[in-house]
Amino acid sequence: MPDPFIDLHAHSSVSDGTERPAELVRAAAAAGLDAVALTDHDTTAGWADASESARALPLTLLPGLELSTRIGFRSVHVLGYLVDPQDPGLVEETDRIRDGRLSRAHRMVDRIGEDHPITWADVLAQASPGATIGRPHIADALVARGLESDRSAAFRGILHPASGYYEPHEAPSPLRGVELIRQAGGVPVIAHPAASSRGIVIDEPMLRDLVDAGLGGLEVDHRENLAHGKRTLLDWASRYGLFVTGSSDYHGTGKPNRLGEHRTARAAFDTILSEATGSAPVVGPGSRLS
Repeated sequence: MPDPFIDLHAHSSVSDGTERPAELVRAAAAAGLDAVALTDHDTTAGWADASESARALPLTLLPGLELSTRIGFRSVHVLGYLVDPQDPGLVEETDRIRDGRLSRAHRMVDRIGEDHPITWADVLAQASPGATIGRPHIADALVARGLESDRSAAFRGILHPASGYYEPHEAPSPLRGVELIRQAGGVPVIAHPAASSRGIVIDEPMLRDLVDAGLGGLEVDHRENLAHGKRTLLDWASRYGLFVTGSSDYHGTGKPNRLGEHRTARAAFDTILSEATGSAPVVGPGSRLS
């Protein structure tokens, strides 16, 4: 029997994807996935909708989130699988992060609006009710206004850090992020750590600290990870006993990434299930991963 088709990084409209959680799960099933993880930014608000959809489909849903963390001006995202969504520490931190994202986005739009015809109302029109507002929604507003051709162009242009409009948002350290996810019963994985042209977003001394705090794995197979960085990540995984994952980072029509374009091995999937205590996967009828 061939290996299961597992994609452990996808976003819905609850954060910066374009499909509702239930639609995302249906798209995963239509793409032939055996398992998909819902990993919206700093929120678990889409879990219920996604779970209801998964219970009627022949696949397994891995509920999760993508936690924002920072080292200075460098963003480091930590995927957290099967956390307890009611964990007080995690809830408090994600609430704080989302509030910070909202304030930061508002300030950026105010600055952009001084030079371009865009308003906060334009941004809100691009977000689903209750969504975690971020730069992708500003990008969509710029596209709707005809100021950029698509999201990717907006991130290369008006939203680029060198444009003068950008500012970082508040977030905990990667070490605190890993600790929060483990304390909530989840399994932490560093997302696309080699996607920066400046190199891997963490260094080896920090990696050792993260491993000591409970880091489970590294997302290696991702379209944005650079080849030389992936070689280093594989070496680190081998030396520090970490599992590796492969994922699409799907955002619907918000990015060119397609469901299942990179996959996670069954062994890594099983390790996540064996280590997690915060919540359980949702197994639909006929799932190969039941």
